[in-house]
Amino acid sequence: MSPRPAALAAAAGAALVLLAAPAATAASSAPTETVTVDSTGRVAADGTVTLSGTYRCAPGTGPVYVSSSISQGDDSTEYGVGGSRAVCDGVLHQWTNTGKPSRVLEPGAAHVDATLVELRPLGIIPLPSFHALSKQDITLVRA
Repeated sequence: MSPRPAALAAAAGAALVLLAAPAATAASSAPTETVTVDSTGRVAADGTVTLSGTYRCAPGTGPVYVSSSISQGDDSTEYGVGGSRAVCDGVLHQWTNTGKPSRVLEPGAAHVDATLVELRPLGIIPLPSFHALSKQDITLVRA
């Protein structure tokens, strides 16, 4: 093999390394997608539950929502508590969901799952793509 092709191959390899380095740095500095749940939720006299927390997500191709569910006591059934639209811009945002579960919940210990989910268009059916999940034991207080 002549020295010229070897030198060209070495130069091409070095160029690839240099081109890949900024991309790796940019990916590692991108904000992490997260969702959190506040340690206290509220339950009104009529059974309406309000949950809250924070989220951060990167822009996607479809609408993104923060959904939440709650369970209490020995009952492992999770009850949905509303959903709210998320703004995915890499910035930390607050979320609040309110709903009236089919079971009346009482003040005290409870467990909440919060999910940051995107509905990505795929043909005529949007498919869910999960960005972040948080499972948190909380305390429900009377609103």
